[in-house]
Amino acid sequence: MNDRLNKTILRRLRNEIEMQPLIAGTLAIENRMIEGRFRFLCPLCSEFNTAVNPKTNLARCFHCERNFNPIDLVITVKKYAFLDAVDFLSRFVE
Repeated sequence: MNDRLNKTILRRLRNEIEMQPLIAGTLAIENRMIEGRFRFLCPLCSEFNTAVNPKTNLARCFHCERNFNPIDLVITVKKYAFLDAVDFLSRFVE
């Protein structure tokens, strides 16, 4: 298996890149605090009915019922292929 696709690297990208800083900073997705909770504009349906669960490191849109991990989110927002998203995120882990 290619080094950039080994299971350890993919697991680290999925689990170590925190969703809230990825959404608000790196990807600059529109976001806001609503009733004390971090919400972001879903890149698929453009609704703010979203949440981030720091325990699972997943983001979810409750309107279109889509879950995002960091790789999925980069693919969706930047319209990258899987390998390009992995390369992009690899810069953020040691």
